[in-house]
Amino acid sequence: MEEDFLLVYGGRVKPVRATPSSLKMLDVGKWPIFSLCSEEELQLVRQACVFGSAGNEVLYTTVNDEIFVLGTNCCGCLGLGDVQSTIEPRRLDSLSGKKIACLSYGSGPHVVLATTEGEVFTWGHNAYSQLGNGTTNHGLVPCHISTNLSNKQVIEVACGSYHSLVLTSDGEVFAWGYNNSGQVGSGSTANQPIPRRVTGCLQNKTVVNIACGQMCSMAVVDTGEVYVWGYNGNGQLGLGSGGNQPTPCRIAALQGIRVQRVACGYAHTLVLTDEGQVYAWGANSYGQLGTGNKSNQSYPTPVIVEKDRIIEIAACHSAHTSAAKTQGGHVYMWGQCRGQSVTLPHLTHFSSTDDVFACFATPAVTWRLLSVEPDDHLTVAESLKREFDNPNTADLKFLVDGKYIYAHKVLLKIRCEHFRSSLEGNEDEIVEMSEFSYPVYRAFLEYLYTDSISLSPEEAVGLLDLATFYRENRLKKLCQQTIKQGICEENAIALLSAAVKYDAQDLEEFCFRFCVNHLTVVTQTSGFAEMDHDLLKNFISKASRVGAFKN
Repeated sequence: MEEDFLLVYGGRVKPVRATPSSLKMLDVGKWPIFSLCSEEELQLVRQACVFGSAGNEVLYTTVNDEIFVLGTNCCGCLGLGDVQSTIEPRRLDSLSGKKIACLSYGSGPHVVLATTEGEVFTWGHNAYSQLGNGTTNHGLVPCHISTNLSNKQVIEVACGSYHSLVLTSDGEVFAWGYNNSGQVGSGSTANQPIPRRVTGCLQNKTVVNIACGQMCSMAVVDTGEVYVWGYNGNGQLGLGSGGNQPTPCRIAALQGIRVQRVACGYAHTLVLTDEGQVYAWGANSYGQLGTGNKSNQSYPTPVIVEKDRIIEIAACHSAHTSAAKTQGGHVYMWGQCRGQSVTLPHLTHFSSTDDVFACFATPAVTWRLLSVEPDDHLTVAESLKREFDNPNTADLKFLVDGKYIYAHKVLLKIRCEHFRSSLEGNEDEIVEMSEFSYPVYRAFLEYLYTDSISLSPEEAVGLLDLATFYRENRLKKLCQQTIKQGICEENAIALLSAAVKYDAQDLEEFCFRFCVNHLTVVTQTSGFAEMDHDLLKNFISKASRVGAFKN
């Protein structure tokens, strides 16, 4: 049943029609600022960002793509054209029709927002030119920033205290604002009034992720290296020295480790590797490094969370709090947690790292733009997903291990070269399959409908065999990604062997690096003892070339 809501915004009565499917809620109730909103208003929230020195400002979008703001409006950071605080949500009409892709905020606060079209808008505090519009006047309304970005599509934004970074779709980083410690990366300490491309060591690199601490900047490139610049008084650059860096510098201590994501706290840094491990460095007066003590670290230090793989790290430049989520769904927190110093990762009852910042960070702010996608419309891809293994519409059955899998001939022929030839002129309604197991073959057919796989890392080895046999190269890549997530010391040699057998070069390199990084334990496993002679010979030769056996 559909419901009509009458919402009152700034004295205006506004009817909103919401269907049950679009009422998929974003859970924002844990943030105190949202207690100002009614239940009806909360049900329409689709994206949200809580910010400000006390967590007293919020920007959110609704299911019908309107943007509302609420709170104290320090320095005009709500973008309404004035500095009046508002205890009721007010619509941000100047961004009407714009859809938010990502958003970040500084300490002033200032706000940097990128739209789904790749445009950049900024507003709020501007004493240090952090809005990038060439002035130092506070911006009371969103300003479109196009200088040096006019032909660029921005896909990620990050704010330090008073400086701003953006990442473009072609892997370039632009920076502007406060530069007293070199955090803009220009080589000087003069403030930067307009966007300037960060070059130096990043000149020919493709950046995939950016982050800012209070006065420092970080970039992860597609090879897994991390480049850092700016303030280093607490060792937050991870370079082993206390000197500031006015231009990007690679963290040499992470040599051989592939980083996927970086997150910055007030003066500490976290990175997540492709093996699901976390390293931390920088300030540690609240235990935010998770090392069990409160000593600062100027080099990357492993954070021991649990045996499970970490899939998400969280930190925010306005807080000394750290959080992480494991593949099994466990959420841990450490650092400054509601006034307490938690020096080791603490298992929480939360299901999201966002909840850690809502309930335990000081101030209670969001570390990223919260988002939930509406699901009131089925795309072609979603419709196809629903038809997989549907006996009511299928015209073909596969019999595998005594069980049926239902499929559609026309889709299989469109999606797979093997089926295009094998099903041509074939009138059979049942195909028996004995070469592969039921879980593996079902996952293969499901992939043809969904473009994704849902298998355990162990079963994905069998699917890798199938993908190699059918020459499905994209499926082969997905299998390798899944297998990587399940690697451990006990199975590393078996996975390395499978990678060699099926000519999965990316997986082979990953397994080899894992074995070298965990050499002592790996060489004591039964898998190593039973290793194929030729594989052992090649492994020892390759490992010696990278210095694995040096004292």
